[in-house]
Amino acid sequence: MSSRAPPPVPVALKGRGSASWVAGRFEKRAAVAEDDGWDALQLQQDDAISPATVVTEERARSIVSRNTSPDISFSQSVNPYRGCEHGCVYCFARPSHAYLDLSPGLDFETRLFAKTNAAGRLRAEFARPGYVCSPIALGINTDGYQPIERRYGLTRALIEVMAEARHPFSIVTKSANVVRDLDLLAPMAAAGLVTVHFSVTSLDNRLSARMEPRAAAPHARLRAMRTLHEAGVPVGVLVAPVVPAITDHELEAILSAAREAGAGSAGYVLLRLPNELKAVWREWLELHYPERAAHVMSLLQQLHGGRDYDSSFGHRMRGQGPFADLIAARFARAKRANGFARLPPLRTDRFVPLRRASPQGELF
Repeated sequence: MSSRAPPPVPVALKGRGSASWVAGRFEKRAAVAEDDGWDALQLQQDDAISPATVVTEERARSIVSRNTSPDISFSQSVNPYRGCEHGCVYCFARPSHAYLDLSPGLDFETRLFAKTNAAGRLRAEFARPGYVCSPIALGINTDGYQPIERRYGLTRALIEVMAEARHPFSIVTKSANVVRDLDLLAPMAAAGLVTVHFSVTSLDNRLSARMEPRAAAPHARLRAMRTLHEAGVPVGVLVAPVVPAITDHELEAILSAAREAGAGSAGYVLLRLPNELKAVWREWLELHYPERAAHVMSLLQQLHGGRDYDSSFGHRMRGQGPFADLIAARFARAKRANGFARLPPLRTDRFVPLRRASPQGELF
């Protein structure tokens, strides 16, 4: 079990999405704060300080993850980091920290892991006999351009390997830092090898700061989108997640703003609450929207057959029922009105297998 002090009474922490160390589903013990009658909990709450970010470097045995999910458009993905400092309270990847005996709450955004050999493992994969080229989704579970990328540069190193192998890939990010790699992305885009999708949840800076505290501000994402578009990189927008009674009213405005910034495609995903994320989300709602929390959860349960979440393929991304149908109809109408289409398909025919590193070095 991870070592940490008993959590204080949950209080919104500046720069963090979660407010406490929500217990992971595999933990055998849980720390609970109890009032001693001397206002100890109130003092703890008043003095609450956002925990610092701690990064552990690790060596990955493999780097390419594969899936056969029928409602996901890619079969291969690469994630150079575990955990994400963006701190998005709604992140569906939070429960993965439970496998590390860490909290899907604050630990997910403060106890991070950097796969320092990621580029080397990807190079070995591309040199493996029989490797079949298929587009790779970069930074899907956790954002490859989260703040610690400025220090580690693992995402850039991965892109350099894909550029060398002429391997197609796509990026999904909430960071404006992606423009740093425009020198690599632009020539690859010209060869049909890369697309970039920006996830935009809200255009409201204050709401964004509460929901996704260390991600780029909405206007910064749109500015980065425009920069990539003007450089010839195909860009799309993902309204993800759409949150009933919190952000769903912005759906049309987000699509319009993204189209103006150069987005050529658009998609959306409704809020998903797998495993411990239910507790993280409910805690956030009670802290930031106590008067609306019950209504939000009621709408979410309507989307998932009376439960907080239905993980069934075909339902987990879109939900079902009248409210889900209304969101789908609004999205389809706004998509048509703004002239969104599909991004060009990524090319796999230009892939060049890499040579395995030889202990004798290169003679020629």
